[in-house]
Amino acid sequence: MKTTKKSTITFSSQDVKKIAALAKIPVTPQEEQKLADGFNATMDVVDELFKVDVAGIEPTSQVTGLVNVFREDEVDATRQFSQEQALANAKRTYNGFFVVPQIIAPSFAKVSADRSAGKQE
Repeated sequence: MKTTKKSTITFSSQDVKKIAALAKIPVTPQEEQKLADGFNATMDVVDELFKVDVAGIEPTSQVTGLVNVFREDEVDATRQFSQEQALANAKRTYNGFFVVPQIIAPSFAKVSADRSAGKQE
Protein backbone atom coordinates (compact mmCIF):
# COMPACT_ATOMS: atom_id res chain seq x y z
CA MET A 1 0.00 0.00 0.00
CA LYS A 2 1.31 3.40 -0.95
CA THR A 3 0.15 6.76 0.31
CA THR A 4 0.05 9.52 -2.30
CA LYS A 5 0.15 13.29 -1.72
CA LYS A 6 -3.60 13.65 -1.28
CA SER A 7 -3.50 10.90 1.39
CA THR A 8 -5.08 8.34 -0.90
CA ILE A 9 -4.02 4.82 -0.18
CA THR A 10 -3.55 2.75 -3.32
CA PHE A 11 -3.50 -1.02 -3.43
CA SER A 12 -1.39 -3.04 -5.84
CA SER A 13 -1.90 -6.66 -6.81
CA GLN A 14 1.09 -7.40 -4.53
CA ASP A 15 -0.79 -5.85 -1.59
CA VAL A 16 -3.80 -8.01 -2.39
CA LYS A 17 -1.53 -11.05 -2.59
CA LYS A 18 -0.16 -10.28 0.91
CA ILE A 19 -3.64 -9.72 2.36
CA ALA A 20 -4.91 -12.94 0.78
CA ALA A 21 -1.95 -14.87 2.20
CA LEU A 22 -2.59 -13.46 5.69
CA ALA A 23 -6.27 -14.37 5.42
CA LYS A 24 -5.37 -17.75 3.88
CA ILE A 25 -7.68 -17.05 0.94
CA PRO A 26 -6.58 -18.42 -2.42
CA VAL A 27 -6.59 -15.66 -5.05
CA THR A 28 -5.62 -15.97 -8.72
CA PRO A 29 -3.47 -13.30 -10.41
CA GLN A 30 -6.56 -12.09 -12.30
CA GLU A 31 -8.47 -11.79 -9.04
CA GLU A 32 -5.53 -9.95 -7.43
CA GLN A 33 -5.75 -7.15 -9.98
CA LYS A 34 -9.56 -7.05 -9.89
CA LEU A 35 -9.53 -6.84 -6.08
CA ALA A 36 -6.81 -4.18 -6.13
CA ASP A 37 -8.95 -2.13 -8.54
CA GLY A 38 -11.98 -2.62 -6.25
CA PHE A 39 -10.03 -1.56 -3.16
CA ASN A 40 -8.76 1.52 -4.99
CA ALA A 41 -12.30 2.43 -6.10
CA THR A 42 -13.45 2.13 -2.49
CA MET A 43 -10.59 4.35 -1.29
CA ASP A 44 -11.53 6.94 -3.96
CA VAL A 45 -15.03 7.08 -2.47
CA VAL A 46 -13.58 7.43 1.03
CA ASP A 47 -11.39 10.30 -0.21
CA GLU A 48 -14.47 12.03 -1.63
CA LEU A 49 -16.22 11.67 1.74
CA PHE A 50 -13.25 13.31 3.48
CA LYS A 51 -13.62 16.32 1.16
CA VAL A 52 -17.18 17.02 2.34
CA ASP A 53 -17.41 20.08 4.59
CA VAL A 54 -19.14 18.92 7.76
CA ALA A 55 -18.27 21.93 9.91
CA GLY A 56 -21.32 22.91 11.89
CA ILE A 57 -23.11 19.61 11.25
CA GLU A 58 -24.20 17.89 14.43
CA PRO A 59 -23.07 14.24 14.62
CA THR A 60 -25.85 11.71 14.08
CA SER A 61 -25.88 8.14 15.34
CA GLN A 62 -29.19 7.17 13.71
CA VAL A 63 -31.91 8.87 11.73
CA THR A 64 -34.98 6.69 12.22
CA GLY A 65 -36.20 8.30 15.43
CA LEU A 66 -36.44 4.90 17.11
CA VAL A 67 -35.75 4.70 20.79
CA ASN A 68 -34.47 1.77 22.81
CA VAL A 69 -36.45 -1.27 21.67
CA PHE A 70 -34.76 -3.71 24.02
CA ARG A 71 -36.71 -5.60 26.62
CA GLU A 72 -35.69 -7.07 29.91
CA ASP A 73 -34.51 -10.65 29.77
CA GLU A 74 -37.12 -12.89 31.27
CA VAL A 75 -36.67 -16.60 31.79
CA ASP A 76 -39.62 -18.66 30.56
CA ALA A 77 -39.22 -21.93 32.42
CA THR A 78 -41.79 -23.60 30.17
CA ARG A 79 -39.41 -23.17 27.20
CA GLN A 80 -36.29 -24.55 28.87
CA PHE A 81 -34.75 -27.97 28.39
CA SER A 82 -33.26 -29.89 31.24
CA GLN A 83 -29.66 -30.94 30.64
CA GLU A 84 -30.88 -34.49 30.00
CA GLN A 85 -33.40 -33.29 27.40
CA ALA A 86 -30.82 -31.10 25.69
CA LEU A 87 -28.37 -33.97 25.36
CA ALA A 88 -30.98 -36.59 24.45
CA ASN A 89 -30.32 -36.54 20.68
CA ALA A 90 -26.61 -35.74 20.79
CA LYS A 91 -24.35 -38.11 18.86
CA ARG A 92 -21.67 -37.91 21.55
CA THR A 93 -21.62 -36.61 25.11
CA TYR A 94 -19.14 -36.65 27.97
CA ASN A 95 -19.90 -35.81 31.59
CA GLY A 96 -23.01 -33.88 30.67
CA PHE A 97 -21.49 -31.93 27.75
CA PHE A 98 -21.79 -32.17 23.97
CA VAL A 99 -18.73 -33.64 22.25
CA VAL A 100 -18.03 -32.17 18.82
CA PRO A 101 -15.19 -32.59 16.31
CA GLN A 102 -12.26 -30.18 16.62
CA ILE A 103 -12.60 -27.41 14.05
CA ILE A 104 -9.53 -25.34 14.91
CA ALA A 105 -6.37 -26.35 13.10
CA PRO A 106 -3.84 -27.95 15.47
CA SER A 107 -1.22 -25.30 14.63
CA PHE A 108 -3.69 -22.53 15.54
CA ALA A 109 -4.62 -24.31 18.76
CA LYS A 110 -0.91 -24.48 19.70
CA VAL A 111 -0.38 -20.76 18.96
CA SER A 112 -3.49 -19.94 20.97
CA ALA A 113 -2.31 -22.10 23.87
CA ASP A 114 1.16 -20.53 23.71
CA ARG A 115 -0.36 -17.04 23.83
CA SER A 116 -2.50 -18.03 26.79
CA ALA A 117 0.65 -19.22 28.54
CA GLY A 118 2.36 -15.90 27.82
CA LYS A 119 4.85 -17.27 25.26
CA GLN A 120 6.01 -15.02 22.41
CA GLU A 121 5.83 -16.17 18.80
